[in-house]
Amino acid sequence: MRNRRKVRGSFRLYLQWPLFLSAFLIVLTAIVGAVSLKAGIIVSIFTLVYVGIALWLYFSRKRGMLQGLISFASEYGKNSQVLMDEMLIPYGITDKTGHFLWANGQFQSILAEDKSGVRNITAIFPEVTRQMLATGGQIVSVHSSFGDKKYRVDLKEVNLDLFTREAIRDGEEKEGGDSASVTAVYLIDETQMLKYRQQVNDQKLVAGLIYLDNYDEALESVEEVRRSLLIALIDRKINKYIGSLEGIVKKLEKDKYFFVMKRQYMLKMQEEHFSILEDVKTVNIGNDMAVTLSIGIGMNGETYGQNYEYARASIDMALGRGGDQAVVKDGDKIQYYGGKAQQMEKTTRVKARVKAHALRELMENKDRLLIMGHRMADIDSFGAAVGIYRIAVSMNKKAHIVLNEVTSSVRPMMERFIESGEYPEDMFLKGPEAAGLADPGTMLVVVDVNRPSITDEPSLLSLVRTIVVLDHHRTSSEIIDNAVLSYVEPYASSACEMVAEVVQYIADGIRVRPPEADAMYAGIVIDTQNFTNQTGVRTFEAAAFLRRSGADITRVRKLFREDMKDYQAKAEAVRAAEVYMDAFAISECPAGGLDSPTIVGAQAANELLEIRGIKASIVLTAYNGIIYFSARSIDEVNVQVMMEKLGGGGHRTIAGAQMKDVTVEEAKARLKEVIQEMMAEGQVS
Repeated sequence: MRNRRKVRGSFRLYLQWPLFLSAFLIVLTAIVGAVSLKAGIIVSIFTLVYVGIALWLYFSRKRGMLQGLISFASEYGKNSQVLMDEMLIPYGITDKTGHFLWANGQFQSILAEDKSGVRNITAIFPEVTRQMLATGGQIVSVHSSFGDKKYRVDLKEVNLDLFTREAIRDGEEKEGGDSASVTAVYLIDETQMLKYRQQVNDQKLVAGLIYLDNYDEALESVEEVRRSLLIALIDRKINKYIGSLEGIVKKLEKDKYFFVMKRQYMLKMQEEHFSILEDVKTVNIGNDMAVTLSIGIGMNGETYGQNYEYARASIDMALGRGGDQAVVKDGDKIQYYGGKAQQMEKTTRVKARVKAHALRELMENKDRLLIMGHRMADIDSFGAAVGIYRIAVSMNKKAHIVLNEVTSSVRPMMERFIESGEYPEDMFLKGPEAAGLADPGTMLVVVDVNRPSITDEPSLLSLVRTIVVLDHHRTSSEIIDNAVLSYVEPYASSACEMVAEVVQYIADGIRVRPPEADAMYAGIVIDTQNFTNQTGVRTFEAAAFLRRSGADITRVRKLFREDMKDYQAKAEAVRAAEVYMDAFAISECPAGGLDSPTIVGAQAANELLEIRGIKASIVLTAYNGIIYFSARSIDEVNVQVMMEKLGGGGHRTIAGAQMKDVTVEEAKARLKEVIQEMMAEGQVS
């Protein structure tokens, strides 16, 4: 509107300036006549002639000039219309509902391909909605496809004021038409560009590492003359698998391989769920133990070197999760495949001794230790913390155990330390109190957990520089990444077993007191379900060491006795259990009146697993606005994978998860969806 007024005013001024000059000449004539009558008469004649010509031009030629301008504008509009119609870029105009008001030739040719005959942009490009048509003057881009081509659809809302020719001719401000809002639509054909981009992505190199999980153990299970044949068969299967994907594989060590391949074959590998994982297990020439392998893949890094670092991180994660699986790191995204086999226990203690010596070197340079487990600590977390506390005290270091919330299972054991009078009052601290002690001379030891979000006091991870992690749970994409020493062994039965081994190697003469031995022994008993779950030779060796240190089995058993309310709640959870798909026991544990409902829920899950035909049991507990999942299995279901899909994690046979802002029924529905996904993907034996 402002531009239109400016143009109109300039045109009017152009026509009226001779009249302004006429007034100036009349004044000039009067001045000249006052000076000289003769000169004034001569000038007045000239002025009259000029004024007459100016008035004639203004009144007689104005209409003709306007008509000429309108004709020019009309012809200009026609030429613009032709240029718009012949423009090679598809361009059209729609109303507020998406119906086309006008489209140029290129757009018309595209619309002609629509057999339905519906001239509405929302029907042609479903990704475009009516709300997108009102862009407010901003450009909105939508990617869509039509036929066999892909387009970028650019939308921009335009306000048009329609005027009649009479309004323009009269030079008035009144509108001869209505104000209208339309949407301009531009189509950019992206078919070829996307095709070339996909080709470039497909040609990118993917770096991968393959490690044999149980190379030495598998060789020992076959007679010596056949060992070279076993190795050759494994090499052949790996080379054949990578070769079928047009990749190159190089053997780095006796049990390690490096390979590169094109990214275009990754989809095939993922769709097959890395069939080499199961194929290599079929190699059997008399070996009692099936060979399993782990695969780590890195892709979409900025450089080849970064892809290799991604592959290194992936293989570490695969091994940390128990092996027999593939981990793909695609930038910040991590995907897991496999993980069905139970990891075999390592009989050698070399790693435990190396980690113990490294821990001792770190402790010698620190003045204070803070020991922390996971939120709502169980007896395994508590016992492992007590074991590290004994190590620190034996090395004359000040130590504190961080414990915010004491559960009913831990309280009887903790009261033994508080009431004995042999331990300092500040042995146990709340999280904020421990945070106040953090300084450069402090070391933090995290036990029985490797996920920062579920530690008892996550703020300590950023306050303390020297962090050590000891855990037996499988790692996930969320890990404590600033630890200077990480000792994570998924094959271990419990964190207490790991700490018991460290105690034996870290220094000579460390004497574990009976209350401490009881706490660590109790942790092993609980996590192994009385030595029936994930128990190996080293588990019994650790238990024997603790028995020699004064652990009393009878005393520990008495500490495990339950309150009547807890027992009744567990019984109710078992009674109300639902058997889903003839193999999964799902139930809810009532939390009312219980001190530690999540512990009771875990115990109920253990009980449900004893029912014949049940492959996995999952008990949900609603507590403090959070739904807690406790999942258990024997060997047919990897409940760690199940819980990871719900945001949790854990072991292959023992896992858990938490969900906020949902009801129990919603959580059950999500759990059943995950079970269906696992069944469809063949992740249940």
